Amino acid sequence: MDLQDLYRDVIVDHNRNPRNFGRIDPADAHAEGFNPLCGDHLQLWAKLDGDRIADVQFEGKGCAISVASASLMTETLKGRSLTEVHDYFKQIHALLTTDDYKPTLPLGKLAALSGVREFPSRVKCASLCWHTLMAALDRQNKPVSTE
Repeated sequence: MDLQDLYRDVIVDHNRNPRNFGRIDPADAHAEGFNPLCGDHLQLWAKLDGDRIADVQFEGKGCAISVASASLMTETLKGRSLTEVHDYFKQIHALLTTDDYKPTLPLGKLAALSGVREFPSRVKCASLCWHTLMAALDRQNKPVSTE
């Protein structure tokens, strides 16, 4: 099995069996995101414990990349400090948009998103949940759009 097959398997698994799918009530942060190009739509909730994400969950519908990215993101960021969350946001943005990018953080399964860079129209699918989380943490009230 080559690396691309492994990455594809991770995306398929997280799309079919998304982790942290559901709502948090009450939540400390909430935001809604929409990608009009692909039709991805999600809502994201976070529970904070000081400067750490105690829990983060999402609901919505979207393409396989969008759902898998949200699942991978929530799985990776639980328990992380807000500083780490911002660092991961920057890393994923660079991973999705920069050729031959070498991450400075351990990405684990998030590395599966590196293949999305080959399909520029799908980058917005993979990044929607990340922008939505940033909006939630910044307490923005209007929905996030990739357009």
